[in-house]
Amino acid sequence: MSPTMILGLVVLAASWLAWFWPFAFRAPHNQRRPSITLATPTRAGLLLECTAICIALACRQSFIDPLPWWRFAGMLVFGVIAGLLSWSSVRHLGRQFRVNAGLYDDHELVTTGAYALVRHPIYASLLAILASTLFLFTPWQWAILSIALFLAGTEIRVAAEDGLLDSRFGARFAQYKGRVKAYIPFVR
Repeated sequence: MSPTMILGLVVLAASWLAWFWPFAFRAPHNQRRPSITLATPTRAGLLLECTAICIALACRQSFIDPLPWWRFAGMLVFGVIAGLLSWSSVRHLGRQFRVNAGLYDDHELVTTGAYALVRHPIYASLLAILASTLFLFTPWQWAILSIALFLAGTEIRVAAEDGLLDSRFGARFAQYKGRVKAYIPFVR
C-alpha cells in the first residue's frame, strides 16, 4: 500500500470521526419532551441511505497505488465539508436535534448557521461524507448505485420533514423553503 493511500485512509477516518463527533457527543439525547413524530417514512429513507453507505464501504476496489491526487483532493474537500456541516447543524439545531423526523411542542424554525445555506444540512453533511468515501476507493459503477440509493432515501426524508415543518410553521416555512434549497446548495 502506497504512502498516499495510507494518508488517504487516515484522512478519511478523521473525516468520519469529525462528522460523527457532534452527533455522538454534542447533540442532546434521550429528551423527554412532548412531540409529534413521523418515523415510518423516515426509517425507509434512512435504510436506503445506510445501504448506500454500506455499498460505498463494502464494494471498494483494491487499494490504488499510488492514490491519484484528484481522488485524494475530492476526499479531503468533501470530508471537510461534511465535518463543518455536521458541527454547524448540531450547534444551531441545539435541543431540537432528534434522529427521527418530528417536532417538539416548543419546536422553532431554525434558519441560521448551516440552515441558512440548506434546509437539511445534516443530510447534506451525510452526502458529503459519502462522497468523501466514494472518492477514496469506490469504483464508479458502485458509486453511481450508492449515490442513487442515497438520494432516493434523502428525498423520502426531506419530503416527510418538510411536510411536518409546513404543517407547523405554514407561511414562514413556505417563505424559507422558497429561498433555501433542500440539501444541495443552488441545486436541490
